[in-house]
Amino acid sequence: MFTIEHEFDSTVIILVDEGETPLLEDVVINSFAECVTLEQFDPRTGTTMRITLSPEQLTDLGAALDLPEGVYRLDRRPG
Repeated sequence: MFTIEHEFDSTVIILVDEGETPLLEDVVINSFAECVTLEQFDPRTGTTMRITLSPEQLTDLGAALDLPEGVYRLDRRPG
């Protein structure tokens, strides 16, 4: 299950784990104009872990989900 909310300066997506137990903590994705952050609470340390991706890294991640093993570079030239 997931939710989508549009805030003033970002879009917030929350991924809720509904799989088999033990369930993992929710993942909160904040999409800003200049970056995307992924956050998840770590109950072992009591802290929220954060990863920040540039727009280019997010594009690469999206492409990587549909490709086989290998090393790739996306062509970012306009047109």
